[in-house]
Amino acid sequence: MTMRTTPPVRLSAAVLATALGLTACAATESEPGPGTTAEGEPEREAGSAFDFETRTLDGDALGGEELRGEPVVLWFWAPWCVVCRSEAPGVLEAADRFDGQVEFVGVAGRGEVDEMQRFTADTSTDGLTHIVDEDGAVWSGFGVASQPAFAFLRPDGTFTTVTGTLAEDDLDDRVRTEVLAGRDGG
Repeated sequence: MTMRTTPPVRLSAAVLATALGLTACAATESEPGPGTTAEGEPEREAGSAFDFETRTLDGDALGGEELRGEPVVLWFWAPWCVVCRSEAPGVLEAADRFDGQVEFVGVAGRGEVDEMQRFTADTSTDGLTHIVDEDGAVWSGFGVASQPAFAFLRPDGTFTTVTGTLAEDDLDDRVRTEVLAGRDGG
């Protein structure tokens, strides 16, 4: 009986590809989150999304109720995520473009505080507010399971969550259509 074996190089490549797929930061396609319907239309927010108390990387207290009713973009990231690191300059530039209209808040999870602080210093995003989500309450409240992701909070209390990275134009379009629509200058 002849047994067919997979050449070691092909097997190693397959194992490596699988491992990389499992450790990737997140998909790059947008997916509706719990703040959106299956058709991508916004739903009313679930009260629990804003039901959290945490602290900023600077140690200040911050609760979800402080964000309710404000135009905010939450950027979900992890300190070890290479995709998050590469998109950080674009997030910072968008925060600058929409300064005075929309607040950008980083939501750091899946790491230690000192790693999060190094990430913000290394990426020059330390001028933004970043909150520490040690127990995952903020991530799960906004339907985020992997990073990077964004939640676009509207002043009416609704939000849309998008999983994956967003190019500069896509991020700007989402801010305009998801957060600023219907407001003066939006």
